[in-house]
Amino acid sequence: MIRVLFVDDEPKVLRGLERMLASDDCDWETAFAEGGRAALKLLAERPFDAVITDMRMPEMDGAALLNEVMQLYPHVVRIVLSGHSERELILRSINATHRYLAKPCEANDLRNVVTRAVALRRILTDPSLQTLVSQLNRIPSMPRIYRDLTARIQCPSASLKDLGAIVAQDLGMTAKILQIVNSAYFGLPRHVSDPVQAVCLLGLDVLNALVMTIHIFAELAPSSVDALGLENLWTHSTRTGALAKKVASLEQAESHVCDHAFMAGLLHDIGKLILAANQPDGYREALWLSERQALTPLVAERQVFGATHAEVGAYLLGLWGLPDPTVEAVSFHHRPEDCKATTFTPLVAVHVADALERLHIGGDNDASPNRPNLAYLERLGLAKRWPVWCEHCLAGESQ
Repeated sequence: MIRVLFVDDEPKVLRGLERMLASDDCDWETAFAEGGRAALKLLAERPFDAVITDMRMPEMDGAALLNEVMQLYPHVVRIVLSGHSERELILRSINATHRYLAKPCEANDLRNVVTRAVALRRILTDPSLQTLVSQLNRIPSMPRIYRDLTARIQCPSASLKDLGAIVAQDLGMTAKILQIVNSAYFGLPRHVSDPVQAVCLLGLDVLNALVMTIHIFAELAPSSVDALGLENLWTHSTRTGALAKKVASLEQAESHVCDHAFMAGLLHDIGKLILAANQPDGYREALWLSERQALTPLVAERQVFGATHAEVGAYLLGLWGLPDPTVEAVSFHHRPEDCKATTFTPLVAVHVADALERLHIGGDNDASPNRPNLAYLERLGLAKRWPVWCEHCLAGESQ
């Protein structure tokens, strides 16, 4: 049973939602609140899985309500359902909103968004970790990239492509920009998976407001970068994204598959960044266990956190509404055999690219942990492609 609270200041809108959902065969328990104060009262009385609110309301608007919910009930999925698009209200709600849906919204679309968001909780079983990830509104950025962007955005000669190229270098910036540009705030007809294109679509005025006023990005402490070895994480992630796109191109995948492969490759280890930035002691412990007790990183992470970085990253990206192929690739990139797909997907590209990048660094032999899951590739009829990918993707890497 999914428990959903709808909030709007117009009773007729709430009645319309109630009628729409009554005719829809979904396993929901619904409640309806006229305004933000009434919603907070209901939240204090009983638990909900999701809050879906209008934006413009008297006394307490949707942005103020969701900011309160984020602080008081961080595990609750926070969704805006609104026909209003005033920039000020939108910007105020961005950091507290998981998803933004535009009115009118079909019942099936609404059901799918809520069901998907709530179902993501199955990825993480630890309640404290669920709360931590649900409460995140930004992912810290590398200091040098953060400072470069904030300096360049104030430069009169900076172009949107220049700024997009800076964003594309950073895991946290890329994830947040893609969350925003793919929301119904902007009404785009398709998902955008290229961070440079995303910045160009947002425009300089919106980007400037997001960065300089709303502060959607945060600078990671330089001491954390050095102490936790995060510079290597950035290098590995950017290279994996490029290799994943190259693998997809070699398979003559459609352009949108290549774009998803790049985005998923870039973001596949974002869970490590989330854990390192928010649970640094635990992250250090997992690193120590992996190095000193000969545990695989995944086993060490599960021992410390009760989950792996792949699950943490997929949970957040799914909550933020990033495309399913990206979330799937992030979630399964270490265990692709658990995915039911039977054809080439961004997951295949990322799994292979991750192995290729580590192979370039660590060398190879028949028992190397840097090799991909060949049994999985055999199941897809792709095992014979591994030598081809090695030849084309690693050619010249060692020169």
